[in-house]
Amino acid sequence: MRKIFVAGNWKMNKTIAEAVDLVSKMLPELENFDDVDVAVAPSYLAVPAVAELCKGKALKVGAQNLFWEESGAYTGEVAPQMVAEVCDFVIVGHSERRTYFGETDETVNKRLKAALAAGLDVIVCVGETLEENEAGQTEAVVTRQISKGLAGITEDQAAHITIAYEPIWAIGTGRTATPEDANNVHKNVIRPLLKQQFGDQRANAMRIQYGGSIKPNNAAELFAMSDIDGGLVGGASLTADSFVSIIKGASLVTIVEETSKE
Repeated sequence: MRKIFVAGNWKMNKTIAEAVDLVSKMLPELENFDDVDVAVAPSYLAVPAVAELCKGKALKVGAQNLFWEESGAYTGEVAPQMVAEVCDFVIVGHSERRTYFGETDETVNKRLKAALAAGLDVIVCVGETLEENEAGQTEAVVTRQISKGLAGITEDQAAHITIAYEPIWAIGTGRTATPEDANNVHKNVIRPLLKQQFGDQRANAMRIQYGGSIKPNNAAELFAMSDIDGGLVGGASLTADSFVSIIKGASLVTIVEETSKE
């Protein structure tokens, strides 16, 4: 069974109290969706409180970033083992990290390797800008980001990696790649690159999320595509009703797929 993975990236939103309140509202609803993997990535300060609330629950908790060194004079950074103490996973290479904070394919690779060494699952983000998209450079950009970002990663390590394709022009803009266009990148660009590096069996088992203005009214259509295995959700994950509606869309897709196999 293809189990869809929906993760909420709260970015720099929600105080500790607000984050706890949001999760408290979500948890009872999420008990109804054991056919979907669900996770949230609060801001750093809210992570411990949210993680405590989610102990023994199906909702996984992650961090939005980490540094690659184990310790040292790196003011303001958080080490992999510090994240692993309270988190199940971490996001690396998000477009906003690349755009605002100088993230490169090489630093994404360093963060990825450090996170895996610490025992964390990792969501690795890739995606092109509007200018690159309009210039027909989507395949070249995503190929570079995958090739350099996952350099040196083994097949066994790949079992702990999810790829999130997030066209930068569709993040927080209300614009969304059509399901067909997004699936084309997943199926004809990202999946073949994963097969080249990790082999068909591992690559087919890896999940490729879509990220970019996912809403309750388009989630099911996106998740129904053959190679869109979930979503990295931004603004629509900041209210319980909206996020749960997206998860419900993922669950409906799973039910339909299972029914069609019978």
